[in-house]
Amino acid sequence: MSSHVRAEDSADSAASARGRGGPGSRARVALSTASVYPETCADAFAIAARLGYDGVELMVWTDAISQDAAALARLSLHYDVPVLAVHAPTLLVTQRVWGREPWAKLERTCRTAVSLGAGVVVVHPPFRWQREYAEAFAEGIADLERRFQVGVAVENMYPWRAGARSVQAYLPGWDPRPFGYDYVTLDLSHTATAGVDAVEMARDLGPRLAHVHLGDSLGSAKDEHLVPGRGTVPCAEVLGLLAERSFDGTVVVEINTRRCRSRAEREEDLAESLAFARQHLAVGTPDVDPLTGPVPVTVGTPDVDPLTGPVRLPGPDAPSAPPTDPHPDPGPVVVLDGGLVAAQDAVAGAGHLRSGSSRAEALSASPARSFRSIWDGDRS
Repeated sequence: MSSHVRAEDSADSAASARGRGGPGSRARVALSTASVYPETCADAFAIAARLGYDGVELMVWTDAISQDAAALARLSLHYDVPVLAVHAPTLLVTQRVWGREPWAKLERTCRTAVSLGAGVVVVHPPFRWQREYAEAFAEGIADLERRFQVGVAVENMYPWRAGARSVQAYLPGWDPRPFGYDYVTLDLSHTATAGVDAVEMARDLGPRLAHVHLGDSLGSAKDEHLVPGRGTVPCAEVLGLLAERSFDGTVVVEINTRRCRSRAEREEDLAESLAFARQHLAVGTPDVDPLTGPVPVTVGTPDVDPLTGPVRLPGPDAPSAPPTDPHPDPGPVVVLDGGLVAAQDAVAGAGHLRSGSSRAEALSASPARSFRSIWDGDRS
């Protein structure tokens, strides 16, 4: 296959995830595998290679390949696209992926990251109904970092809203700033949904800011993840701040493309997002102009498996259903007795929680919280 130009490979250690680089260091721009839905995880590697991304952030979800470290390693090798981060299956629609026990899910995510050479694991804070998990969350995250030598970057979330009502759905909280996490993922679309200033949050986090999810928003109560520059989030200003600080972590393009009518339209949005990131980070590689676009590459055709032989699927716990949309439209918010909240459409897609459910049913249907790099268009 033809090679493509990309930034320096990621370091394997957690220290490389921090935005603490000195002069001359530079960020990498990665593609979230969730950004290509309804295409597959394997398609994300091909698209990242074609467009010239520096790597991918793996979203572990219902796509069987996303759960198979051996298949992922072969895709990474074939396309010469490293896995720079892994997002744990922590969405409502991925509640059954890798089981329901939160810490077991996190450990498996860390092991996957280590096996793929990824230095960052992205995790959301626990849901409020996961009280036992939440009580030891910060300490448990620190323990995983020591054991696996990866940076476990806790992502900023947002309150869940229905009209004038707002519910704090996360413990110890949706805003990571007051808590002692060593590594934080800043999701720009989430800042708009939460109604907070993205630049202020980036400044407040200081050296704890290890990882960024780049996506725009118009400030809706829905988590929009628009192409950067198409909303009201100060994406350019945040990237400029990172450039001033010689940030050498990863900026992940995490946008919603499921309404694109073709592969070509999807790639246009992803190429535009990549160009935006490189322009404002000033990290374009010598052979890739951040404004005129990336160097095209030759990749495997849709009818030919790019790997040697059939891709091995996971074991008995592999999902038999087709991949679930990682960014479902959040419908009306349902407030259950006991104060639990869910996005009705997303939860219905997962086959759980109906208005009028008992607290016990709601608890049993709640997803286990796990860790690692990816996406929350489902109010996860």
